[in-house]
Amino acid sequence: MNSIIAFPARLAVWLLLAPLLPGIINKVKAWVAGRRGPPVLQLYYDLARLWRKGVVVSTLASPGFIAGPAVAWVAVLAAALLLPLGPLGASLSFRGDVILLLYLLALARFCTAWAALETGSAFEGMGAAREVSFAVLAEAAVVTAVLTLSLQSRSVSLSAMLVPAAGSGTLLLAVGLFTVLLAENCRVPFDDPNTHLELTMIHEVMVLDHSGPPLAAVLHGAAMKLLLFSVLLVQAVLPVGKLPPAAGAGALVAGVLVVTVAVGLVESLMARVAFRRVPLLLTTAFLLCVFALLIAWKGGAA
Repeated sequence: MNSIIAFPARLAVWLLLAPLLPGIINKVKAWVAGRRGPPVLQLYYDLARLWRKGVVVSTLASPGFIAGPAVAWVAVLAAALLLPLGPLGASLSFRGDVILLLYLLALARFCTAWAALETGSAFEGMGAAREVSFAVLAEAAVVTAVLTLSLQSRSVSLSAMLVPAAGSGTLLLAVGLFTVLLAENCRVPFDDPNTHLELTMIHEVMVLDHSGPPLAAVLHGAAMKLLLFSVLLVQAVLPVGKLPPAAGAGALVAGVLVVTVAVGLVESLMARVAFRRVPLLLTTAFLLCVFALLIAWKGGAA
């Protein structure tokens, strides 16, 4: 596709379609519970409303309180633009771009936690501590999954890595990445994005003091991150890049929709686990990715 057309199309996907995923999840949860639920476009309305509101800033906060969500949003968008979008490809591709993607996601997490600490709130500090503690295991699983894809493709470029190989290793990798997706995006059973009890919150407690456009940046960045992990999971499992453009685009859209519905079903059918069990779940995801790595290594050696 012509690069002049492709880049705005990729940008539109990440900026305009990302808020649709939380709406679909909430609709699935409402359908399972027998309720009507909020509109699928609810997050779009919320973002428009927040953008028109003013910002309330703590007297203890430095400019980092405002800069944190902005830098985090830019980092997530930059990471998303590195990820291929089926026939649209990636906005920027080079050897080792997957390493930059991992660092950008880590930068977004750091800035979110940094902004939470700027408020001087004990609750937000507690949430930031939980976030970075659980991230240790989640990031280990993501790095292991990346190593698996790199070993299968003999490459460290995302465009070449996201060419899945059939076999049991792909299934293990898919389950491991889906578990990490739930953890990284603060979904049940790791966290509940709809809770309002500070003592049981992880991600949400870090943004309690944000308002107006900074809160809009946090919510939109979270939606982009959910779409990023969904696209990564789908392309790590399905050979989207090998299909014709129309079929590849359809497979990618259908795969992301399936992942989104699966997240909604998990949140509807499972309860949030106790904090002491979260490391066990993340360790399980890490081990699944390790087994997938061993299978890829053994297959490559054979």
